[in-house]
Amino acid sequence: MKANSAAPVFAALGDETRLAIVARLCRSGPQSIVQLTEDAKVTRQAVTKHLTLLEGAGHVRSARDGREKLWSVRTTRLVEAQRWLDQISRDWDSAIERLRILVEADLGLGHSTRSGPGGLTSSTRSRTVVAARPRRGDG
Repeated sequence: MKANSAAPVFAALGDETRLAIVARLCRSGPQSIVQLTEDAKVTRQAVTKHLTLLEGAGHVRSARDGREKLWSVRTTRLVEAQRWLDQISRDWDSAIERLRILVEADLGLGHSTRSGPGGLTSSTRSRTVVAARPRRGDG
């Protein structure tokens, strides 16, 4: 999912009422507008507008059952949103790990204390290698 296609998915869920509607449909399965407005703090008309927006974002769908319209969750968009959040989480974890390594290297706090050739620890070896490299113009 690209950012430009993810934005409407999250924007639709960004409203408390819409998020509550999706949560209720996930818990209870398909429901009519009458059922969805039973305990709602908003009017039927407002819930209908929220459902229309959610439908446009691909979160819900409706199907006729006689005179009623039953609303249900389209899990595909929620799965896509979860994948997007998982990717962001992995990116953050990776960035934090790179920062940790950089800070520890800068402070000389390498994790490995195993000695290698010449009795140097892995963190000492890496600093030694960096220090032993010739600078531009020195070589």
